[in-house]
Amino acid sequence: MNRFVRVLRLPALALIMAVPMLVVGAAPAPARQSGTAASLPPSALPPLPPQTDPWLYRGSDVPHDRDWTFGTLPNGLRWAVRNNQVPPGQVSIRIRIDAGAMHERKGEEGFAHLLEHLVFRQSKYLGQAQAIPTWQRLGATFGSDTNAETTPTQTVFKIDLPDATPQTLDESFQLLSGMMIAPVLSEANIRAEAPIVLAEKRERGGAAERVVDGTRWLMAAGQPLADHATIGSVESITGAHEASVNGFHQRWYRPENAVIVVSGDADPRLMAALIQKWFGDWPAVGAHTPAPDFGAPVTPPGGDPAWPFAGARVLVEPTQSRKFIFGVVRPWKEKLDTIVYNQGLMLDMLAQLVINRRLEAKARAGGSFLSATVDQQSESRSVEGTFVLIAPMDGDWKKALHDVRSVIAEALDRPPTTEEVAREVAEINVIFESQVQQRALLPGARVADDLIQAVDIHETVASPTAVLDIFRRSVPQFTPAAVHAHAKALFTGKAVRALYITPQAGEADEASLRAAMQERVAADAQSHVAAQTLKFADLPALGQPGPMPQVERTGLLGIEQMDLGNGVAAQIWPTRDDPGRVTVKVRFGAGYRAFTPATAPYAQLGDMALVPSGFGVVGQNDIDRLMSGRKMGYDFRIEDGYFQFSADTRDEDLADQLYLFAAKLAQPRWDASPVARAKAAAVAQYTGYDASPGGVLARDLRSLQRGGDQRFAPPSPSQLQATSLDGFRQVWGPLLASGPVEVQIFGDFDRAKGIEALRRTFGALPPRGPLAPDVLARDVTLAAPSDTPVVLHHKGDANQAAAVISWPTGAGVANITESRQLEVLSQVFANRLMEALREKAGASYAPQVASDWPLDLPSGGTITALAQLQPDMVPQFFATADKIARDLAAQPLGPDEMARVMEPLRQQISRASSSTAFFMSQIEGATQERARYAKLRSLYPDYTQVSPQVLQQLAQRYLVAGRAWRLAVLPQGGATPVGR
Repeated sequence: MNRFVRVLRLPALALIMAVPMLVVGAAPAPARQSGTAASLPPSALPPLPPQTDPWLYRGSDVPHDRDWTFGTLPNGLRWAVRNNQVPPGQVSIRIRIDAGAMHERKGEEGFAHLLEHLVFRQSKYLGQAQAIPTWQRLGATFGSDTNAETTPTQTVFKIDLPDATPQTLDESFQLLSGMMIAPVLSEANIRAEAPIVLAEKRERGGAAERVVDGTRWLMAAGQPLADHATIGSVESITGAHEASVNGFHQRWYRPENAVIVVSGDADPRLMAALIQKWFGDWPAVGAHTPAPDFGAPVTPPGGDPAWPFAGARVLVEPTQSRKFIFGVVRPWKEKLDTIVYNQGLMLDMLAQLVINRRLEAKARAGGSFLSATVDQQSESRSVEGTFVLIAPMDGDWKKALHDVRSVIAEALDRPPTTEEVAREVAEINVIFESQVQQRALLPGARVADDLIQAVDIHETVASPTAVLDIFRRSVPQFTPAAVHAHAKALFTGKAVRALYITPQAGEADEASLRAAMQERVAADAQSHVAAQTLKFADLPALGQPGPMPQVERTGLLGIEQMDLGNGVAAQIWPTRDDPGRVTVKVRFGAGYRAFTPATAPYAQLGDMALVPSGFGVVGQNDIDRLMSGRKMGYDFRIEDGYFQFSADTRDEDLADQLYLFAAKLAQPRWDASPVARAKAAAVAQYTGYDASPGGVLARDLRSLQRGGDQRFAPPSPSQLQATSLDGFRQVWGPLLASGPVEVQIFGDFDRAKGIEALRRTFGALPPRGPLAPDVLARDVTLAAPSDTPVVLHHKGDANQAAAVISWPTGAGVANITESRQLEVLSQVFANRLMEALREKAGASYAPQVASDWPLDLPSGGTITALAQLQPDMVPQFFATADKIARDLAAQPLGPDEMARVMEPLRQQISRASSSTAFFMSQIEGATQERARYAKLRSLYPDYTQVSPQVLQQLAQRYLVAGRAWRLAVLPQGGATPVGR
C-alpha cells in the first residue's frame, strides 16, 4: 500500500543514485489529425472500462482508491487516469519504462540514463533540441514541469502541463509517443548528448559520489546493484554508438514494459482516449526480454548465525565528516500488498520510532554521537535491510558505535513501555488524520508520482481515508510485545556489514571495524524515554491578555490586519480553502543585519540551537512531550532582514502553537547541551565545504558577493571554538527581545478563537519598541567589480571547477516592479546560457541564472550566473556570459523568445496564486511596510506585461561589463587560466 508513511529516509544511506534530468529537445508538433479524441465533444468520448479487476490491485485486499481508473491496451501497455483539480488547469503525465540501470548488459553501463536524455533530443514529432522550447510555449517550466529520472529499476518521464486543454493534451501525448516509440538515436545525436551526460557525471562526482558508490558496493556485495552506478562510466558513455543504443531501446522500450499515469484537471475519458490514440499502435517487436535477476545477499560461512557479520570497509575522504553506517541486510522478496502486510509495516515503523526517540534523547544529553538513526529500507528490488547511521561526536567512533548498539540492544532485550508505544501511535495518527483532512488538496503531480512509485516497488495505492481506517482498526494489535517482536526482526538478516567514512587516515581499519561490530554489548537500561506527560495547561500564563485588537480590512480577499497594542501586529485569514491546516509565521528582529563580524558565528549556532534550547522551565524533551499527538511544528530561519518561526498546525492546536512561539520571545532558556551539539555539528559540517566547487560556493559565494561580509559565511572551526554558552545568551537574548513582531495566521481556523489566542499569547508580551537605529543602519556592500576573477580552490576531483559572474541591481519594496522584471530578464539569460553551454558546447550540465532583490535591505541585489564545468572551460563561461549580456542590451527579444519565457511565468503565477501560502508569502512584512499590500496587486502585470523594450533597457542598465564581479573555483594545484 503506497504511501503508508515510510519515515526517516537517510540520504547518506542511499544505495543507489537516481539520476534526474533537466530535459532537452522538442519543436512544434505537426498539424494534429482531424477527428482526434481531443476534438470530440464530451458526450462522444468512449466510456471508461469497468473496474472489476484493476491491474494494480490483483492479489491485494487493500481497498481500491476509486479516484483512479485503470486499464490495459491490447499491446500490453498499462495505464491509470484520475481527475484532480489541484492546481486548477494542470494535467500531470508520467510514463514509466520498466528498465533502469540494472537492466544494462556489460558495456551498456549508463545506457538507460543516456537514453533518457536522447529521447528528448529528437524523435518522430520533434526536431533537433526542440523539447524545451515546445513545452515552454505550452507554459511548462523547464526543469520542474518537464523532467525525467533514471534509477536502477526504472526510467520515468514527467510532464506537468499547465492550463491544459484538449488540444494541448493531444499535442503533448503525440510528442511523448514519438519520444517513447520512435526516438532518433543517430550517431550524431549520441555524440551531441554524451558530453552533456559526462558533464552531469562530473558535477555529481567527487567525494560524495565515492561515498555513495562505496556504500552501495558494501551493502549490496555480491549483487548486480553493488557495482552498477546509474550514471554509468566514462568508457561506456563515450563508447556508445547507434547500434548499441538502439539495441537497448528495442529490448526495453516496449508497450508491455510501459505504464502511463495521468492525473489532473481534465476528463478521465479524454485522458484514456488519448493514451489509446497515441500509444495503442506501439508495436511489440520480437520476443519479450525478461527482467534480469537482481540477486540476493549471501550469508557468510561460519560465524554467529544471530549476527552474521559479513564485511567491513573504511573510506578515507579528507573532505567528508565522520559517519558510521552498519546494515543488517536481507533479500528483497516479492510480496502481496495486503492489509496484513501493511500492518506489519506499521509495527516496523513503530519499532523504529521508539528506538530513534531513545537515540535522540541520548544524543541530546551529550552522548558520544551527534546523531544516530535506525531506518528500514528496500533498495532497488535488490536488498532489504535495517540501516543504522551514526555521526560520532569526534574521532572516537568506537565509543559512539558501542553506545548506539547498547540502545538498540535494550530495544531487542525488552519490550517498549505501553507509554512509549502510545506516544508513537498518537504521532502517526495525527499524520494520517491530516492527510484525510487535506486529501482534496493533494496536487495531481504528487498522486501521479505516488502511483508510479507504487508500481516500481510492486505495491498498491490507497486513499488517505483507507489508510487511516486500516491504521485505526490495527491499533489494538500495536502492543509492546508486537512492537518488540518486530524490533527483533528488523535486526535479523542474512548479513551484517559496516562502513566507516572518515577524513583522517589511520583512525580505523577493517579489522578494528570487525572487532567493534562483533563485540558483545550490554543493553542500556537507562535508554527508555521517560513517560512523564507535560501539558500546556500546566504552564504559566505569559502575562495579562492584551486588549481586543484593532482590526482593519486589507482589501485583499478576507485578509485582516490587527494591532495588539504592544508592538505586535497580526495578519489573519480564516479560509476553508485549506481544510485541516493552519499555517503560522512569526516574523521579528533584524535577521543577519542584527549581527556584527564579531557576533556572526552565533548566527549559525542560533539557527541550530535556539529552538532546542527551549523556554522557561521547558527543555527540548519537554517540547517534544508538549507536541506529542498534536499537529504542531517549530521551524526557525534567519533571513537578511528578519528572523522567523513557522509551523503548520490545525484549529484545535492553534492556541498552543501560538503559546510555543510567544514563550520563546518572553521566556528564552539557555541550555548548554544544544549549543555544544550545534557547535560540534557545525565544525563537522565545515569539513565538507572543500569537497567540491559546489561546496566552496555554498560556503563563500554569498559572503564574497557582499564584499567579504562575515555575517553571510558559515563560521570556521576556530571561530566556533571561541563561542560559549554565555556568549550565545548575550547575543540572542537581546535579539529575541528587540523590535516589532508580525504574526500571520492563515488557514482553516475559527476567527474568534484565533483572536482570543493571540490576545493570551502575543498580546500578553511586554511592549516591544522599534529596532535600534544602528542595527537598521547596517547595510550590505557588494564586492567591487573586476575583469579578473577572484580565485578559490577546492580539494575535490581535478576535472571539476565552477565559475560565477554577478552584476549589482537593487533592493527594497519601493521598486519591486523592476525586481519582477529582472526575474523575467534572468530567465531569458538562463535559457540562452543553457543553450550555449549545455546544448551547443556540452560544457555544463545545469548552468543557472538568478535575480536576488532583497526586500528587507536597502541594497544588495544581484543578477548572478553560474555553472560547474571543467577547469579549461572557465574562460569560455565568462566569454559566453559577457556575450549574452551584450546581446541582451543590444537588441530586444523576438516574439518567440518572449513567449518561451512569458507563458511559463503566467502559468507559474496562476498555479501559485491558488494557494493561501502564496498570499502569505507575498505580504510578509506588510504590517510594518504597508506598501507591500499594494504591490501584491501589481504582481501579475509586472511579470506578464513586460515588453521586449523594457527588458532591453534593464539589460542596458544592469548587465554592464564594467560592473560585473567574477569568481572562479578551481581544483587545488590547478593552473587553469581564468581570465575573460
